[in-house]
Amino acid sequence: MNSAVTELAKEARMGALGQETFARDVPVIDLCDFDARRDEISEQLWRAAVDVGFFQLRNHGVPLEEVRAAFAMSERFFALPHEVKAQWPLSRNAGWESLAQVRPSTGVPDQKESYQITRPRMAGLYPTEQELPGFRGAMLAFEQASWAVGMKVLSCFAECLGFERDFFTRAHDPDSETYQSTLRLLHYYPIPADVQHKLDYVRGGAHTDFNCLTLLYQREGQGGLQVCPGKEFEAQEWTSVPPQEDLITCNIGDMLMRWSDDRLLSNFHRVRNPLPGEYMGGRYSIAFFCQANTDAMIESPGGKYPPMTAGDYLAERMRANYAKG
Repeated sequence: MNSAVTELAKEARMGALGQETFARDVPVIDLCDFDARRDEISEQLWRAAVDVGFFQLRNHGVPLEEVRAAFAMSERFFALPHEVKAQWPLSRNAGWESLAQVRPSTGVPDQKESYQITRPRMAGLYPTEQELPGFRGAMLAFEQASWAVGMKVLSCFAECLGFERDFFTRAHDPDSETYQSTLRLLHYYPIPADVQHKLDYVRGGAHTDFNCLTLLYQREGQGGLQVCPGKEFEAQEWTSVPPQEDLITCNIGDMLMRWSDDRLLSNFHRVRNPLPGEYMGGRYSIAFFCQANTDAMIESPGGKYPPMTAGDYLAERMRANYAKG
């Protein structure tokens, strides 16, 4: 059974509501004075990745005003008419989709729309300056700022795994036509009035990410993200990750888990339905997925898995999770 089939079989068992636990914390790691504190930070990142698979970054280097501006631009994009957004349909992990991602944990589409920027694949997929002034330049700058943070974190994991410090930076080369890291703008639809009392209504089904490392920006007051570390997989005990706009929430993806011989944990997470009395409006988030270039060869230190290109790995996982596109 290949890795994608195995992961999907596991994911299909994650559809239950489960229960929330407050006995676990998602570590917050401060990146200030990074060069001087590299060893200390690397140890903290490794511990968080091994124990929980999730952590949050403080003093990460992306100015708060730039995060807020990116969210404002994202909101303007999603406010465009449906027929305008439909000009840029999702293809090869680039473009716009709505209600297209079906999680095996739920069997129904996530209640969201998204717009994905994968730079070498964006021909004809950007709004024009007339349609959305400043959008392309702002989003590409934000993508590059997010890439820089991701590479800083991955450089620590590289050394911990016995690779050269710039190993993952070279594997995520943004100047190559094989670059496939993705900036994803997300808009979860407001909760319809007739299901606001239903706790089993699903905004974003339980899943793991396919990539190496995810960086997630959240808007305060628009929560719902929950994580279920592997040790609690059978019990489905979920920990909420409250949104805080000055923090970047990170998680290990399946690609890095494979690259580390399963030492770093890619764990389940979901976006739960708001509880009665909570905010029921639209939820916006922005994710940056560090996905190794298509021609990068995933070869783990101990050889637990056969070598596989990152392009083949990601394509295999994407085919199983989208109804189309």
